[in-house]
Amino acid sequence: MMRIALLGAESTGKSTLAQALERHWLDSGMAAQRIDEHLREWCALHGRTPQPHEQIAIAAEQARRVQAVAAHIRVIADTTPLMTAVYSELLFNDRSLYPMALEHQRSYQVTLLAGLDLPWVPDGIQRDGPQVREPVDRLLRERLGEAGIAYRVVYGSGEERLHNALLAIDAAHARQGMAQTGAVAARLDGQTRPWRCGKCSDPDCEHRLFSGLTGTT
Repeated sequence: MMRIALLGAESTGKSTLAQALERHWLDSGMAAQRIDEHLREWCALHGRTPQPHEQIAIAAEQARRVQAVAAHIRVIADTTPLMTAVYSELLFNDRSLYPMALEHQRSYQVTLLAGLDLPWVPDGIQRDGPQVREPVDRLLRERLGEAGIAYRVVYGSGEERLHNALLAIDAAHARQGMAQTGAVAARLDGQTRPWRCGKCSDPDCEHRLFSGLTGTT
């Protein structure tokens, strides 16, 4: 079983990437299932964004849908409860969702963070505006780092983004395999740990580093 989590600020291509990953694996004859963002359904049903006290139920349902998938199926989660927790902190100054969200996040073998290189586009009542993308991205990195949860940032558009995501997934899977067999996982550290530099939240800086490591432009 492999669970892949897609995290990222709004309008960073998570849903498009989730669809592309599912299609890629299904076309390759692998069992795969995409779990769409429950918040999108909730907002469409209620015609509004959730209030603070409604966040926990949305996060719990997102987790439940992932956990309900059969063990032999590769899961691609288009966001996780951690996104709900981050927005709860940012919008409502409520950090109560983090224990549940981070515990669930640890059930994923791979966590991908969508980079900020794609342009922001409106998407109905779900979007708060381009000004929230950097704060959300920063909070995600901080909370993942504090919890010791490894993640990889993915850049590019279209087929390039899919290719880069598959490279990141393969590298994370290889590192896990080495760790399980007692090999020296440090050999892959430079390829699989989150990109670190003095401006790790600067998408231009980070994108150049990512491109150098993957051989993309």
